[in-house]
Amino acid sequence: MSVVDLARFMDDLAAESGQAIQPFFRAAFGMDDKTRGVGAFDPVTEADRAAEVIMRGMIRRTFPTHGILGEEFGSENLSAEFVWVLDPIDGTRAFITGLPSWGTLIGLTRNGAPVLGLMHQPYLGERFSGDGAHARLRSPRGERTLRTRRGVSLDQALLATTDPRLFAEGAERAGFAAIESAVRMSRYGTDCYAYCMLAAGQIDLVVEAGLKPYDIVALIPIVEGAGGVITDWEGGPAAPGGRIVAAGDRTLHEAALRRLNP
Repeated sequence: MSVVDLARFMDDLAAESGQAIQPFFRAAFGMDDKTRGVGAFDPVTEADRAAEVIMRGMIRRTFPTHGILGEEFGSENLSAEFVWVLDPIDGTRAFITGLPSWGTLIGLTRNGAPVLGLMHQPYLGERFSGDGAHARLRSPRGERTLRTRRGVSLDQALLATTDPRLFAEGAERAGFAAIESAVRMSRYGTDCYAYCMLAAGQIDLVVEAGLKPYDIVALIPIVEGAGGVITDWEGGPAAPGGRIVAAGDRTLHEAALRRLNP
């Protein structure tokens, strides 16, 4: 199976999951709290579950030897050469409040390394995709190559994160405060769209914490394909999740790491 064929199948996954999700957006639907009343509210909807069920079924039928890691229904065959990493709705809080800053994340790893990624926003008709070497956006307005904004200093950088309250008290929160105080502007509530806007050259930095692999694997080939750099806060691989920093180029990334790890 070629990379082209795998990318086409990824598009099929996006199309089918998008059809499952669309009827729920800005409509009445069931919602549960995955924390079961303990800790912070962690919502999951009927749309999340329906979309992941569809994608898992398609993968099992088409690639029965591949593994799957999904947010809603766990993992299977993770020792396989190819593993699909799925987040049916990244940005569920945006979804349930009717804001279109959510997306379906579909990633593919080979021997543990992310090789293909797609972020699909079916309501807006946008698909951001990448293979680590190239990245592109397809939308109702056409198709274009994605390139990060380069040569931006830290004091001129535009920063995004999902929610500053997700950083743990202590060094983690202090690290984010240090970098936020150094940049030109910061924006909250961005979820997966932050990484796609970084790839598109709209913002310069994304700093987050507490991520799972299904939150980030699909976005790595997009950011890197657009020329960006994405690692954990120590400069290691981003695929396992945790504390993540993405930047438009290596110089800005290194400046961000120095702020996060004084």
